[in-house]
Amino acid sequence: MIAVRVDAVTKRYGTVEALRGVTLEFGAGRLTAILGPSGCGKTTLLRSIAGFVSVDAGRILFGSDDVTARPPQARETAMVFQSYALWPHMSVFDNVAYGLRRKRVPPADIRRRVLAALDLVEIGDAAGIAERKPGALSGGQQQRVALARALVVEPRVLLLDEPLSNLDAKVRQRLRVEVRRLQRRIATTMIYVTHDQEEALAIADRVVLMEGGRVVQEGTPEQVYLEPVSAFAADFLGVTNRLDGTAETGRVQLAGQTLAYGGPLRGPVLALVRSSDLSFEPGREGPGRTLDGVLEESLFLGAHYRHYVRAGDTVLLVDGPVAVRPGPVKLSVSADRLRVFPRSSTA
Repeated sequence: MIAVRVDAVTKRYGTVEALRGVTLEFGAGRLTAILGPSGCGKTTLLRSIAGFVSVDAGRILFGSDDVTARPPQARETAMVFQSYALWPHMSVFDNVAYGLRRKRVPPADIRRRVLAALDLVEIGDAAGIAERKPGALSGGQQQRVALARALVVEPRVLLLDEPLSNLDAKVRQRLRVEVRRLQRRIATTMIYVTHDQEEALAIADRVVLMEGGRVVQEGTPEQVYLEPVSAFAADFLGVTNRLDGTAETGRVQLAGQTLAYGGPLRGPVLALVRSSDLSFEPGREGPGRTLDGVLEESLFLGAHYRHYVRAGDTVLLVDGPVAVRPGPVKLSVSADRLRVFPRSSTA
């Protein structure tokens, strides 16, 4: 197990600064998810760690080993790509064995390690599947082969770039659990790039949230979700309602109504509250914690209902376990889940 440190790393593409002095440490034997919207710099950061992108400033260290100037093949990493990147003319066995053959591992050891890697990713009949071509496999099986190919060379660091995004929802949910179990079994340092919030929260020991080439927040999944440090962080994670308002001493004006507010801000604010933190339980949170509205529409999403409630000029999304009849409603706002930020923080 080895820790990875990125120290003040900067990368520019012409006038575009893709990474702006990023400093991070990825724990040894831990799974860290890098999360953020398209263009935030997360893939550039991953490719910089892999050595596919040369940085303009800063250092990249594996333990105490400075690898900043080393080519990819000298860093002892392996990468799993979104597209699987399997060679279609080669068997599964030959795909997985490719890196070992490049290292001139003896044939008997290659066979043993390839079949062991296929077993490790729980692909099923490893010996039988090893003889097939990738085109004869499902998307989920192909991604398992890509994982096995990366793991078989025993990398110091395993890098995963949106590895499940091409799979359908059910397969993706099943494989994310298996990736998490696999990481715990082998205890390899993994860095996992994704734009999927739920995926990052579900599988990672630590989540890094990026925006505009910078790290906005990092912490455990619970910390990043429950304690957002900015309007961007609060808005990006979860289904979030945004309300413009004005904060005063002891209260905040939102959607033409008054809610209790004990924070330090005064003047124009942006308030954010997740759909899961609103409910049709008036009075549960005490005085100053309810909003009057009109339920206009409800959609059944399988695990829950999503309700559309108009409060003033704003339509709020409210997630709940049961259907609610359209008409006037009172929304209870969880006292510790209403996040209020200066209006300028939305920039």
